[in-house]
Amino acid sequence: MSNVKFKVQPGGTIKGRIRVPGDKSISHRSIMLGAIAEGTTTVTGFLEGADALATLQAFKDMGVQIEGPNDGNVTIKGVGLRGLKKPEKPMDMGNSGTSTRLLAGILAGQNFDCELIGDASLSKRPMKRVTDPLAEMGAKIETAEGGTLPMKIFGEGNTLKSIDYILPMASAQVKSCVLLAGLYADGQVCATEPAPTRDHTERMLNGFGYEVKSEKLDKQRMKACLQGGGKLTGRHIDVPSDISSAAFFMAAAAVSKGSDLVIEHVGMNPTRVGIIDILKLMGANIELENFHEVGGEPVADVHIRYAPLKGIHIPENLVALAIDEFPVLFVVAASAEGQTVLTGAEELRVKESDRIQVMADALIAIGVDAQPTPDGMVINGGVQKPQNAEIQSHHDHRISMAMTIAGLNAVSEIVIDDCANVNTSFPIFVDLINQVGMQVEVI
Repeated sequence: MSNVKFKVQPGGTIKGRIRVPGDKSISHRSIMLGAIAEGTTTVTGFLEGADALATLQAFKDMGVQIEGPNDGNVTIKGVGLRGLKKPEKPMDMGNSGTSTRLLAGILAGQNFDCELIGDASLSKRPMKRVTDPLAEMGAKIETAEGGTLPMKIFGEGNTLKSIDYILPMASAQVKSCVLLAGLYADGQVCATEPAPTRDHTERMLNGFGYEVKSEKLDKQRMKACLQGGGKLTGRHIDVPSDISSAAFFMAAAAVSKGSDLVIEHVGMNPTRVGIIDILKLMGANIELENFHEVGGEPVADVHIRYAPLKGIHIPENLVALAIDEFPVLFVVAASAEGQTVLTGAEELRVKESDRIQVMADALIAIGVDAQPTPDGMVINGGVQKPQNAEIQSHHDHRISMAMTIAGLNAVSEIVIDDCANVNTSFPIFVDLINQVGMQVEVI
């Protein structure tokens, strides 16, 4: 992959009406659940980024007939829970942590052996968090030393047993992995999380006719349970726009004077709207319009106009609900008046990059007063020293896009290195950001 750079001119006012690409989490799961359902599943609004395509290819490798994607349309001929076939070679997950961790759950229940591999960045990410609970259920799995890819899953002659798993960290991927393995278990499988995380897997399993019971144990802890051995039934899924992609545009409109922007058909899953709550606490002018429901998922148009922002201490109960949006929230904090403090977000250090350190370095490079802490950051906003900067994105798409938005209030041009990965989650990002009023050139 050649080095792609973004060259961002300072300034701009954000205006217009746009629709961002489909939700990545739901795109992944529409393929996974459609493949192991009985009957045909049709998908519209599928995100044709590299990550979701890695999931799609894996199921093709296991013998599932899939047509598309064609302008976001995909047709999946489901093979049922037990109809997957042994792939001929290791399945390459590219850069996708979601594909790897969720697929591990489904593969643990198969009666064949297989292997998952990934690119350099994915091969550094922790997999013990999913292999531990799967091993407790009776799965046989080998990883590289240190619990990373490649991951070999030995399915022959295995039966998975029921488990009541208490997650050591709030992670939707770990919870989903346990529940998906639970489809193949002989009895009830439960996952209890220390704080609520996104619940697309539970909602979509219910949407495919497979009952998942979720209950709140106390103020923070959530428990989800299902009974192994049921079946999923194919259905139609219209994928809502990804709130994580919309977040860059919400942030852009929030920090640019005179802006007025509508983002259409955005997924409003209550486990994902932390970004909206945090922006509102900072004083952003956001209205949700045209609320409706699509396949068990709430959807709305987000209307955002400029308003002066102030720094806040971000409530820890919102951290898990906005975990992917912090790179761009740090950029918003840099434009807000006063101090913003984030704590309780150590999870950010093991994403595609160490997002705390990388974002602190990037903000400091453009003259922002940002101090990284072990579990978050302290940003003194509203002050910026002018300086031209070349930013390292560390192969992390969200860093590249967040620092693009930083150009709105930057004092001089910003060049962001190594942006090819933006294609994995948001292939039309630069076109859209230029359409609404920024000046970004791809080199």
